[in-house]
Amino acid sequence: MDRDSWVSNVGFVLAAVGSAAGLGNIWRFPWLTAENGGSAFLVMYLLLVIGVGVPGLLAELVLGRRGRQTPIGALRTLIGSRWGTPLGAFNVITTVVMLSFYSVVGGWILRYTLLAPTGAYFAQPQQYFRHASHGLPAVGFHLLFLTIVAIIVYFGVSRGIERVSKIMLPAVVVLLGGLAIWTATQPNTAAGYAFYLDFDGNYLATHFFDVLGPAAGQALFTLSLGAGAMLTYASYLDEDVSLPRDTLVIAISNTVIGVLAGLVVLPLLFSQGISPGQGGPGALFVALATAFGSLPGGALVATVFFFTVLLAAVTSGISLLETPVATLVDNYGMSRRRATLLMTLVIAVTGSGLALAGPMFRFVSGPVVDVMLTIGLFAFLAIVGWILRQDAVAEFQRGAGRLRGFATPWVLAVSWVLPVVVMFLLTTTLASLASLSLATVMRVAIAVFATLICRTAVTRTTHDDAGYSNR
Repeated sequence: MDRDSWVSNVGFVLAAVGSAAGLGNIWRFPWLTAENGGSAFLVMYLLLVIGVGVPGLLAELVLGRRGRQTPIGALRTLIGSRWGTPLGAFNVITTVVMLSFYSVVGGWILRYTLLAPTGAYFAQPQQYFRHASHGLPAVGFHLLFLTIVAIIVYFGVSRGIERVSKIMLPAVVVLLGGLAIWTATQPNTAAGYAFYLDFDGNYLATHFFDVLGPAAGQALFTLSLGAGAMLTYASYLDEDVSLPRDTLVIAISNTVIGVLAGLVVLPLLFSQGISPGQGGPGALFVALATAFGSLPGGALVATVFFFTVLLAAVTSGISLLETPVATLVDNYGMSRRRATLLMTLVIAVTGSGLALAGPMFRFVSGPVVDVMLTIGLFAFLAIVGWILRQDAVAEFQRGAGRLRGFATPWVLAVSWVLPVVVMFLLTTTLASLASLSLATVMRVAIAVFATLICRTAVTRTTHDDAGYSNR
């Protein structure tokens, strides 16, 4: 059976940027920034995107194009069924978990978009969000949002995902840019820009580990790393496409959209005298609704804003649904129609459960997803750097042009540096969840020791079982 493919490389890039630049940038990024010191969080996030996100994204794209299948099939082909199948299954499960809560938030946004012209939630935003965020109304809008995503995925890569991404992603950039310019014209925004852009070294020094965990989770979440969504998208690529170039374009575009979202949300809140560091996942809805209610023409601005967020949410949602759907098509010979229907039903059930349980929603959308993405990224780095190596270099260099020379330093970083960094991030996140206070030296020691154990186990297993190692 012939697999679908991208009509053009521009279509792939727009779809990949859309996958990355969704709710992670516009919903999650502003409230995490607000809760973690503003500029301190922004600096830490940018460093992690550059140092971990870009080479990690390139590793995932290399695996996708090399394997030419979705996570289960690609990893099984590349490293054998003993490890490839369970690791690929873990990636697919991660996308299902992510879309389960993602679709609930998409439902919130859909509801706010539809009601924005009336200003229905301006008067009592806190009470309105409490009613809208969980319960049967949240279930209904979650199902409606999921249906929109499923319809697009049903039509496949070229006729569905690519066509929609070519329209939605540019629209998101234009609308966010316009909103950022409009925000700059509002009074009393200077404090918001200072909070967001003036680097606060003292805050970062005293809250380093408090900032590191959320910033790392955001860097992985916003680039769709570790779940297999980018691997799936890359599996549809032609062999002559430059993966290093596309990685840079995706990462830069995604970061620009995230920064734009911050330039809209944070100064706007400060202009209305609203504290941005409260509300968690509901901050975007409660605080901004308060701001829109105080502004002339607030209903119109709210409509444009939430419509922009809705477009971004849909582009990310389709990448998350495409991974399990394509897995059923590739590995089990199921028709796209049946696969889309089946996975939509599964996520309808799991998402409805989260829509009914507020504490579980926050736990899944925060630490659970952060841990799963970190484990997934560590596995991708291990496969590329410890098992494939020369094959990964060859895939990097295919179509790379003048960027071919960066293959060797990239694979060295993926082999030795990044696994320790990602393990350190995982250790920090788990220690925070367990309320353990570990010194920096202890965290580093645990990360190095755990990485060496994993490397020894992986290389020994691959040498004994499959002979796939290219070390």
